Amino acid sequence: MMTAELAARINSILASLILLTAFGLLVQRRIYAMLNIFAWQGLFLSISTALVGYVSNLQHLYVSAFLTLTLKVFVLPYILYYLIVKLNIWREVEEIVNIPSTMLIGILLVILSYHVTTPIREMSVLMTRSTLAVALSTVMLGMLVMIVRKKAVTQIIGFLAMENGLFFAATSATYGMPMVVELGVALDILIAAFIFGIFFFQIRTTFDSLDLGEMEKLKEHD
Repeated sequence: MMTAELAARINSILASLILLTAFGLLVQRRIYAMLNIFAWQGLFLSISTALVGYVSNLQHLYVSAFLTLTLKVFVLPYILYYLIVKLNIWREVEEIVNIPSTMLIGILLVILSYHVTTPIREMSVLMTRSTLAVALSTVMLGMLVMIVRKKAVTQIIGFLAMENGLFFAATSATYGMPMVVELGVALDILIAAFIFGIFFFQIRTTFDSLDLGEMEKLKEHD
């Protein structure tokens, strides 16, 4: 039987991989590669959730892990991949801030996250207390992806990565949210994916581009 100490070490490794994928989303220039990184992040998150469920003997975390695996590794990447093919947007991602500057900002956000979560980690007795800073860092880095990228699709990937961080934070801080909440969030994310698809097609039809700068130009003309 796996001991709590071993489980904590494995969970820390998974947290490191989740943080690594968050940085991968920041530096990756191709949308298809960003989708692959997002799917890997979902896989690491689902394994971590299942591990916490095993150690804490909380059955609802197994359901959460299954939902994460299904939605974040298969369903959402497939939907986004379908949109990329239909909209023919395989070219390189356009960023507002260059990659070295973005990485530097990301590192500063990670340092800030560790500083902010220090009091909580010191008071917590949970196995996942050491991963709370990583969870907050993932949220911050997902938000940064949304800020520094111009394309609507890449901003949606950043939003979903930020949601991954929020889910990871809930697992790290309190061993997950109530089942009803988790099911509701999963359904909301799935519905949002379809809405995003309609939104993308509408933008492409209207502006012949998914660059949000085109809409900003329209606002300037008004």
